[in-house]
Amino acid sequence: MKRTNLKKLNDAYADKFGFSMPEKSVLSFDFGLSQKIISDISTSKNEPPWMREFRQKSLQVFRKMKLPSWGPSLAEIDFEQIRYFIKDTDVEKKTWAEVPKEIKDTFDRLGVPQAEREFLAGVKAQYNSEVAYSSLQAELDEQGVIFCSMEEALQKHSDLFKEYFGKLVPAADNKFAALNSAAWSGGSFVYIPPNTHVKRPLQSYFRINAARMGQFERTLIIADEGSSANYVEGCTAPVYSEYSLHAAVVEVFVKKNARFRYTTIQNWSGNIYNLVTKRAKVFKDGVMEWIDGNLGAKTTMKYPSCYLAEEGAYGEMLSIAYAKNNQIQDTGAKMLHLAKNTSSKIIAKSVSLGGGQSNYRGLVYISKAAVDSKSKVECDALILDKDSATCTYPDMKVSGENATMEHEASVSEIEEEKLFYLMSRGLTKTEAMTLLVAGFIEPIVKELPLEYAVELNRLIELEMEGSVG
Repeated sequence: MKRTNLKKLNDAYADKFGFSMPEKSVLSFDFGLSQKIISDISTSKNEPPWMREFRQKSLQVFRKMKLPSWGPSLAEIDFEQIRYFIKDTDVEKKTWAEVPKEIKDTFDRLGVPQAEREFLAGVKAQYNSEVAYSSLQAELDEQGVIFCSMEEALQKHSDLFKEYFGKLVPAADNKFAALNSAAWSGGSFVYIPPNTHVKRPLQSYFRINAARMGQFERTLIIADEGSSANYVEGCTAPVYSEYSLHAAVVEVFVKKNARFRYTTIQNWSGNIYNLVTKRAKVFKDGVMEWIDGNLGAKTTMKYPSCYLAEEGAYGEMLSIAYAKNNQIQDTGAKMLHLAKNTSSKIIAKSVSLGGGQSNYRGLVYISKAAVDSKSKVECDALILDKDSATCTYPDMKVSGENATMEHEASVSEIEEEKLFYLMSRGLTKTEAMTLLVAGFIEPIVKELPLEYAVELNRLIELEMEGSVG
């Protein structure tokens, strides 16, 4: 690809993702976190007493817990200089024509309507604190699939909501789970009935538009026995000089013989702290697949996990981390084998350049009850210059008899012979290195829906432009 085309792509990237829209909220609270603000969030959502109590108790837990003593420094975060709730529309819109112009312009530029028409079974689009747009195709209604905002689920499916909410990620799990539990707003609720197969992906977009904004969406998914579905989320934010905070919680329940895939492609701007807790519980012969693409953000700490709770359960994690310009991508996975004949696989690939640092941090635990279980971990890192770094922190604890545990890791640089060959064929150095990086991450990209595979390759291409010389 010629350099002029790369410039066009770069301009297109800035136009599509890096823009910001004027703030025109219908409800927002002042900076800082207090019992009153948490109470006001509950009041604005007309929540039942049990949720109000849950939020207040979670706030107490948050105040008592300390920041993680391991991993990247989070000392810069000032929780009193963050806005915890900004509502940009008074009612969740069901049709595109109803959405306010400012929000419609944002999601038009992100391609939400087009993506829905061509690829998706349903779309949830969250703008700052709440879902601004939702659409559910008739085929989902016919199948009995529930795909709605968390607020709607709390009101309309309260028994199902309460049965699962907070059961996998309790408030006391970590400081940011506690913060989410206190201040959560928005996110998706998905229920797939028994033996129901959703053929097209369900999708959510999460957009932070304001500076010094905290986004705390909560996603809860139940794939009932024998069902299958694919959920895809994308995340963007404009560039500000001040940081914003994204602290989400995801809980997924994969019942007997069910199969669920959760795909994330994030391209947060470089001012976002991305601190996420994602966890799945997998029952007998169930399959849970995490696919994670991490670009952008100032600091990312994310370790999707699978609790393989019953015989035959399988968990898989495929991840890409791309760190540049002093970004820290601290990512990985956790696989906990709690029953016999369970299996898991982790494939993690990272690319570091321009002073970026990518870390793999993972845990594989095979309990005494998990006899005849097996796990495989592959960590491959690509470093493109002397200013960048990568680290691997694997933790493996094996107690089950006849268990099999494999781990392999590699750190490499771009091979000069391959680079020379491509440049001899007329490519610039940047174009040649971009092509080699694309080949490096191809095993994971090929698992993405076509639209997202193309998008991820374009994002990598844009990140490479100007970073190699």
